[in-house]
Amino acid sequence: MKVLQDWKIHLGALIIVVICEMIGTRKVQMGPGVLLFLPMLYAMILGGIISWPRLKLISLKEMNVATTVLTLTTFMLVAKLGVIIGPSLAKVAQSGLALSMQELGHFFGTVILGLPLALLLGLGRESIGATFSIDREPNIAIIAEKYGLDSPEGRGVMSVYICGTLFGAVWVGLLAGYLAALNIFHPYALAMGAGVGSGSMMAAASGAIKAVFPEYGTDILMYAGASNLLTTIIGIYFCLFVSLPITEKLYNILSPIIGRGARKTEGGNVNEVD
Repeated sequence: MKVLQDWKIHLGALIIVVICEMIGTRKVQMGPGVLLFLPMLYAMILGGIISWPRLKLISLKEMNVATTVLTLTTFMLVAKLGVIIGPSLAKVAQSGLALSMQELGHFFGTVILGLPLALLLGLGRESIGATFSIDREPNIAIIAEKYGLDSPEGRGVMSVYICGTLFGAVWVGLLAGYLAALNIFHPYALAMGAGVGSGSMMAAASGAIKAVFPEYGTDILMYAGASNLLTTIIGIYFCLFVSLPITEKLYNILSPIIGRGARKTEGGNVNEVD
């Protein structure tokens, strides 16, 4: 109950939310790509400013309280997603095999490519949380439940979540627009690829694709929405039972070989370097 009694944290969060919602969503067209600025982006920036230690607006103790609040609210979000799953199963079943295969693409992109790169850059067990998924809200809940957000894995997942919030929609929107402009991929394929499990990223990508192929506008939004829904529903279980266990095993194998943030002990276990 101490968490609920810390009025300063809750009041600060309320003020930030009001300010960000008043600013609203802003779009900037850049050729075929779209820069999409969402309230979440402003909230991250404002939160970073007020928590800057030199300003002394928020103490370390209050930051720890905020971490606890984040964990609790993330669990509430996942519960909400669970309620959505039931009514959505029929729509997912109609999406077809093509949409189902996209989860393998997410797996190869984050784990197979991301984990070795993270180890080469010097990350230790943070690389597990950072690379087992694209690290949106449901993925944070998985790491929070298994390791805790104050663990190395928790720091990894939160770091990528913040980067995704700050740069994800911008990057995906520009990438989708320029890929669409190349006219190599069918607009439906691009729309399916836009559903990575993040509403902001999907909106930015599908908006950019729609700008290049306006005649397919309705279908692009439909495929992108179905793809994002499928990733949100199936992705939770895929990450929990497939991606995360494989990422852990690959970490134990690769870390002694290419890792710069860990070392192999005499007993064969991998420990973090201080």
